[in-house]
Amino acid sequence: PSISNAYRLKELFNEFWDFKDKEEAAAYLSYWCDLVKESKIFPFMEAAKTIQAHWFGIVSYTETNLNNGVLEGINSKIQLAKKRARGYRNIDNYINMIYFIAGKLKFDYPLYST
Repeated sequence: PSISNAYRLKELFNEFWDFKDKEEAAAYLSYWCDLVKESKIFPFMEAAKTIQAHWFGIVSYTETNLNNGVLEGINSKIQLAKKRARGYRNIDNYINMIYFIAGKLKFDYPLYST
């Protein structure tokens, strides 16, 4: 496998994001996956398997432009709260920590003059 072929596949895949029609996007993605299989470049073959496993969501993105990036970010914050909450005595304190970290709460503390 050549570097130029790998670069070509990468660039061809980037064109997928320009499609707005679900059927056209699905056809193009199928074409791209066929090219990947013919190339026998292992990392691209693994990527094509992942794409096929998540086909519906990836193709649907072309119409909706929705992804789960925001949810992944919130989940990351919840995992941080879980680490910080270790040692708390009950679930309520854990939930409060989640709200405190992920809720973007802003507190207006009183100003003290010295």
